[in-house]
Amino acid sequence: MTNIPASPALPGSSDLAPVLDRALTLARAAGASQAECGLSVSRGLSVNVRKGEVESVEFHRDRDFSVTVYFGTRSGSAGTGDLSDQGVAEAVAAACSIARMSQDDPCNGLADADRMATAFPDLDLEHPWDLSPDDAIERARACEAAAFAVDRRITQSEGAGLSTSAGIELYANTHGFVGERRASRHSLSCAAIAVDGDEMQRDDWWTSARHPDELESVEAVGRKAGERAVARLGARKLSTRTAPVLFVPDLARGLFGHFISAVSGGALYRKASFLLDKLGQPVFSSIVRAEQKPFIPRGAASAAFDNEGVATAERVLVDGGVLNGYLLGSYSARKLGMRSTGNAGGVFNLAIAPGPLGYEQLLREMGTGLVVTELMGQGLNLVTGDYSRGAAGFWVENGVLAYPVHEVTIAGNLADMFKAIRAVGSDVDVRTGVRCGSVLIEAMTIAGH
Repeated sequence: MTNIPASPALPGSSDLAPVLDRALTLARAAGASQAECGLSVSRGLSVNVRKGEVESVEFHRDRDFSVTVYFGTRSGSAGTGDLSDQGVAEAVAAACSIARMSQDDPCNGLADADRMATAFPDLDLEHPWDLSPDDAIERARACEAAAFAVDRRITQSEGAGLSTSAGIELYANTHGFVGERRASRHSLSCAAIAVDGDEMQRDDWWTSARHPDELESVEAVGRKAGERAVARLGARKLSTRTAPVLFVPDLARGLFGHFISAVSGGALYRKASFLLDKLGQPVFSSIVRAEQKPFIPRGAASAAFDNEGVATAERVLVDGGVLNGYLLGSYSARKLGMRSTGNAGGVFNLAIAPGPLGYEQLLREMGTGLVVTELMGQGLNLVTGDYSRGAAGFWVENGVLAYPVHEVTIAGNLADMFKAIRAVGSDVDVRTGVRCGSVLIEAMTIAGH
């Protein structure tokens, strides 16, 4: 399927490290007590087709440099895409100027030197794809064609798209730390529209991986998009009721995304989280176990160090429903009187332990209720946990899909929803940095329109 080259068009760390070294030297010379900087260079290709016609072909060649300096507890940051000596010098000078004018903040500064990563395992993240624009276009066309072939009622399309990219990122600071990440990312997507009389329904499917050979086939992606769109024809509305709700994996990850936000340092020190002061307490159903696994080969969010150079680590964040830890960078940790957990920049592969039941078994377990396959709107209050989203999916009766539904709203409170999780499916989705199966919640309010 693929021809994997050595790493086309990307510079090596030996080419880029001198830029960071020069910036740190300039910052020191300007009087900074500490400094840190990052540099990224990426290359990529993306194409989009619609109804067999090419809509766009884009080559991406991006580079970005950023620097943060500290004058005691005052800080300043600046960035540029100009990696010349002059460009870097101007960015450092701008950062220093900002720092001199900023206010003192005792929580400012680099992460502690003894927390810097010293081990850099090969996580197998870099697999560039030697794909020509013509090949990419043909794959996208074949994907869309597979959607149209599903059913004569697939008469419209929002198109199919393929993208591939590879990049290198370096981070360095005045502790003497220098870390490098090289990674690739490839994806393919398709959105189909089914039309039956006056009714029109849309749905999509996508695949993403570090290695192109791990993508789903173009035919499979198009076929799933078409099948999903056709399955939504004949959608009905529901009357208002309370019933079990099953979130399919690509939506269940959003529930755990809200959890990540609620236990992240920024929300906690601002007292803007419904999980504030919940360490050591049950916040989920006792069946829930959530682990950070940063060293998964080819993982979507695998990394040996965080955005401050702090070593990442495997951690059990939730065990038996009990919250065991927060996600902190150095600044938020100091605000909370704690130490960094190595999570500056987020979580590194959050894996939710699957249960024994697959999707079909979860339907039978639910009996009667709503399967949610699409969410709309942003109805979440992270301070209170109140949750309300527009939704579409399928009504289930006697453990089987009965008919599609749309124009409903599901509502609850995340604190209650987390504790009402009855099952986590074995149908784990690994396309992103949150790995989980379907999630069955005991009961939610379902409001009709």
